[in-house]
Amino acid sequence: MKTKSIFLAALLVVSAAFTVIAKDEPRAAGMTVVTAKGSEVVKVFYRTENAGKVRLNIYNADNNVVFSDTRNTANNGFILPLNFSALPFGQYTIELTDAAGTIAEKFNYEAAGAINNIHVAKIGEEGKFLLSVSQNDGEDINVKIFDGFNNLVHNDSKQVSGDFAQVYSIKNFTGSCTFEVTNSSGVTTVVHF
Repeated sequence: MKTKSIFLAALLVVSAAFTVIAKDEPRAAGMTVVTAKGSEVVKVFYRTENAGKVRLNIYNADNNVVFSDTRNTANNGFILPLNFSALPFGQYTIELTDAAGTIAEKFNYEAAGAINNIHVAKIGEEGKFLLSVSQNDGEDINVKIFDGFNNLVHNDSKQVSGDFAQVYSIKNFTGSCTFEVTNSSGVTTVVHF
């Protein structure tokens, strides 16, 4: 009888421990806001384990809503590039609300002097662009090209010394595109077509 009582007591303690551990599981959803000084595009990375509706609100420094959207998410979340080019520089808050609650992150949208020796021009045929860099002192540049849906279609880095030019041909190009050219100092020039 005493053995049964000890076994039942041990079983009760183990059961209680599993119940406490299960309740203290951290939330599996999360949000990260990625900005680059001088870039107009802010990327929101949202992770969740449950599909459902997510409400996105963006607030300015005065706590006024400047953008609002509701999205249906898949089980893993989403990556959402947001273009801030029509908004003034300053502090903003991105807030996501889902079935599990609300998460928010503040960030600064700020200018960084554009790289003044970089030029991008649309040339001739549809989908062809000329990138030129003049009088460079031997620094690396990173070239990212996004299509009209903010999908990354090209990404490469180049060591540039002196004058440099390259033609980029974007296959199946329709609509608009964006070039982001970043130098070694992290200064980004953004050109929209």
